[in-house]
Amino acid sequence: MSLPDPAELIRQMAVDLRAHLARRAILEPRFIGIRTGGVWVAQALQQALDDSSALGTLDVSFYRDDFSQNGLHPQVRPSELPFEVEGQHLVLIDDVLMSGRTIRAALNELFDYGRPASVTLVCLLDLEAGELPIRPDVAGATLSLAAHERVKLTGPAPLGLERQDLAPASAL
Repeated sequence: MSLPDPAELIRQMAVDLRAHLARRAILEPRFIGIRTGGVWVAQALQQALDDSSALGTLDVSFYRDDFSQNGLHPQVRPSELPFEVEGQHLVLIDDVLMSGRTIRAALNELFDYGRPASVTLVCLLDLEAGELPIRPDVAGATLSLAAHERVKLTGPAPLGLERQDLAPASAL
């Protein structure tokens, strides 16, 4: 199975997101990307939507439920939300939805900033490997992978997808 082209997915996601927001009568959404891949997808999506509003970024490292096991990643940077969260319609964007734990961490962090009016979840890929009841409102594509496979977004420009095999190499 070949991986889809992120540029094509972004174009369709822009159409789907515009329709989703119109159905919900959301006129001024606030975009937030989850670092790092989600920020890249958010930037591409905003460009496809011709939206020049400020982009918020979240680094959910401290909010992960596995933080005590994995420790602090050396690339952790502060979250930046250049707008109020309270009462806003947020569009939360990530690259790959797998277990749902990153999204749970992002929601926990967002609610520390205030209570949004709504949160729309947008993901480039949904891997249907959920451990939590979290599903995207808009997804570029849905893939089913083997337990030992992962997909990684490369970028920021151009965006690309790489399949990774986590299975140990067989001994020779």
